[in-house]
Amino acid sequence: MGTLVVVSGPAGSGKTTLAHELARILGCPAIIRDEIKQGIVAGRADYRPEPGDAETLRALDAFFTVLRVLLQAGSMVVAEAAFQDRVWNPRLTPMREFAQVRIVRCDAPEPVRMERIAARLEADGHRRAHADHTLTVGRPFTPVEMDVPTLDVDTSDGYEPALGEIVSFARTGRR
Repeated sequence: MGTLVVVSGPAGSGKTTLAHELARILGCPAIIRDEIKQGIVAGRADYRPEPGDAETLRALDAFFTVLRVLLQAGSMVVAEAAFQDRVWNPRLTPMREFAQVRIVRCDAPEPVRMERIAARLEADGHRRAHADHTLTVGRPFTPVEMDVPTLDVDTSDGYEPALGEIVSFARTGRR
């Protein structure tokens, strides 16, 4: 049985940074939904992102296909995406048949998140693959809720709880 460590949270909450760090420490793959989408549109100079467009849906399907293959092979995997409950829960729940699931929910105050979003738009040309222009202050976000071990992490300034505790949780499902 594989282990799926879901790293979730609203845009700008630091989830991609944490997911890559966790995967590095754990010695397992990090599967990042945004990076899959970036690969899908990388060669398309004409691509203009919109929420829920065909490429977004293609990336979502590829994301869950890759997760399923790795988890059914018995791998530990760190998976990162926003994971809003209504969108993601129906796709995550069936994975409990072949994976132990743990959820890490990242968050930071809205001003911190908005500052991070603005900074990455300037610094990362690959962000053109995403509809970041639709991200606004006060946009509702409903964290994923499942009956599995869940850890809330404040990413405002580093990690609270500390990175070592997050790694331990990812390995064991316990704090």
